[in-house]
Parts: sequence; structure tokens; C-alpha cells
Amino acid sequence: MRIGVLGLALLTALTAPTTATAAEPTAPTVEERRLDGAVPQEILRRSGFDSVAPDFARALDRARSYAEARRAVVRGGGEVWRRAVDRAQGRGPAGGDLSRDDDRPLYWARLGMTRELRAWQPEFALDEARRARLLEELERTSRGQDAIRYPQGGAVKRILVTGFDPFTLDRDIRISNPSGAVALALDGTVIETADGPARIETAVFPVRWRDFTDGAVERALRPHLPEVDLFTTVSQGRVGRFDIERTNGAWRGGFGDNENVGRTETVPVTDPATQPQWTSTTLPYAEIVAADSGRFPVYDNTSVTEIPAGGTEPVVRPEGPTPGSTARAGGGGDYLSNEIAYRATLLRDRLGLHDTLPGGHVHTPVLQFGAGNTTEVTDPEFVRNRLDIIGQVRSIVTVAVSATERTRG
Repeated sequence: MRIGVLGLALLTALTAPTTATAAEPTAPTVEERRLDGAVPQEILRRSGFDSVAPDFARALDRARSYAEARRAVVRGGGEVWRRAVDRAQGRGPAGGDLSRDDDRPLYWARLGMTRELRAWQPEFALDEARRARLLEELERTSRGQDAIRYPQGGAVKRILVTGFDPFTLDRDIRISNPSGAVALALDGTVIETADGPARIETAVFPVRWRDFTDGAVERALRPHLPEVDLFTTVSQGRVGRFDIERTNGAWRGGFGDNENVGRTETVPVTDPATQPQWTSTTLPYAEIVAADSGRFPVYDNTSVTEIPAGGTEPVVRPEGPTPGSTARAGGGGDYLSNEIAYRATLLRDRLGLHDTLPGGHVHTPVLQFGAGNTTEVTDPEFVRNRLDIIGQVRSIVTVAVSATERTRG
């Protein structure tokens, strides 16, 4: 049989042994590069979470296909989330001498995992898109976003609470975010309200503009808002006070995120033609403010910054926005805390739930170290402040659910 030049080339290509192309590693991110500092390493060591990333790397190395790698990622992400929740709620070994309520071990352990996944070079082909999907799975599972589960039936009320990672780490890398600690402490817990028991489910979000632009908030919350009885997004706000934010604005003010990236623009959402400049809380703010929920004062914050209709310069409006104005800051400012509140309440409204679903944003006090502590990763006052904030958020949620049921009744 005669084989031409093209036929011979084809036959050679079909019969030659194949070898998998090793994936090119991805450079670590700005967040991941902070991981090697003395403080993150101390936090990991003193919490027992220093084994998380090495264990995850070994699990990846055992994967012989993309499907096996995905299973390792989902399993590893879910395990570190459950471990952090269990630790915060007093289950299992403390794993070190840091206070159990500390949110920072999860944050730094997750970054260790994502860095390992970026650097991983499997024996099988792994292109950039597939590696990105694995990273998305790891982010979602290690933040509890895929673990939101409520009991069937209507006997138990359903509450959804979200928190954030630590941020402004280049100012003080020791920082803890009380909203993240709230999420770990309250996940899966049941509170007693005036109308009976309510189960709280939680999730944590990154302090990164790109994740919000990519729709991370909507993907996580959309399946659950129609099934819950109340939701609140939570973040760290001002020193010494809680704020119930009355109004959220459709504006990003440009402050740098955890990747040192700023964005100054209208909050990007789907269907921008119908995007409002403002959204509002439907939490029972008057009842929350009036309640004795804890040692920090709680305020109904109505102030916003707007460009009035027909104007060109921003104006502070203590009583809220005026008709036709353009947002420049909601009550919670123009950073990601305002944005998660805006996105969650806009999603509520677009799902047709404005009149039936109480939801909004709670700003906690700044979590402060004890006087004079400028170097240690923890101290007794720091722990007390965090525990008091967690307890007061639990009380605020209890008041909100009870007040909502009285109103409905």
C-alpha cells in the first residue's frame, strides 16, 4: 500500500505516543504574597491551621485527572470551612492557643491553599480556564457559600448572614474582621425568637472588587433569598458603634481592596438600564436601635452622599437621598460593605421580595486591640471586643426576627 507524504504524517501523528503537557503555574497574588510574613505564619501556627495548605498540596498531587482534582478541591475547601466553624463554636480540639472565635486562621489558611493550587503542576494537561474553575470552587467551598442548608418545613425560621475577610492588611497585617468571626460563630446555630426557633446560615466574601464584578454575591445569594425569612450582610464599620444602614448607593469610591486594586465607577450589575441609584433596608431598624442588644450603641444611619438632580458636585444628605439624585456614597460608604448591601438588596427587589423579605446591612464596631498593643497578634481586650461584637450581632438578629414576626402578626 502506497502512503503519501500527508498520509504518512497523519499515521505518525496517530500512532506516536502521547504525553500530558504539564500545566504552567500561575504567579501568586498580592494577597498570597503576604502569607510568608511573620504574623500570618504565627496565626497559622498558633491556631493549628499551619497544616492545611501542605495537606491540600498532597491531596492535589494524588489527583490523576481533572475530575479527581476537582473532588480534592471541593473536599479541601469544605473541610477547612467546617474546621473553622467547629473551632469557633467550641467543637473539636482548639488546635493552638489563639482564641477559638478568631477568623484569621481561615483567611490565611485559604490563601495557602489557593497559592498551592496556582503553583500546582499536575501530570495531566490543565489549561488556564480549568485552573481558574478550580480556584473558583476552592473560594466558594472554603467560604461556606455552597454549604447553606435549612431544615425542611416552616417550623424553624431561616436567617442568612454574611461576613467579610480581614482587610487593610498593609496598614496592620494583624487585623481580624469581626464580621468574618460572626459568620463562623453563628453558622448553623439556632436562636430563640418571639416566634420560635430560627436557624442561621452564613457565608464569607472576599474584599476584592473583581469578585463582586464577576457576580459572586448574586451567585451565592440568589438560590437562598426566596427561601429565607430575613437576611443581613455584615461588615466592620466605625469605632465604638453599630450602624443599621438605611440606604445603599450604586457607586464605587476607589479605595484599594486586598489586591491593592481600586475601582471608581457605578456598581456594575446585570441589566444596568434598570439599575437604581439607591436601594433601602427592609430590616426593622427602629426596633433594633431601641433594643438593649449589647454594650455598643446602635444607630439608624440615614446619611448618604449624592449629586443632586441637575447638580455636579457631591452633597452630604443626613436624611437620605433626594429624588433624581446620583449616588456617591450610601450610608455604609462607597466601599465593598456598601456594595454587598446594594447588591443583596437589589437582588431582593429584582426577585420581587421587597415587601415580604426583611434584609439590609449591619456595620459592626471596628475590632480594636488593647491599649498599647502594637505588635502582638492578640490580647485579652481584643478577644473580649470580638466576643462582644459577635454576641451583639446575635442579639440584633434575634430582635430583627422577633420584630418582623410581630409586624406580620
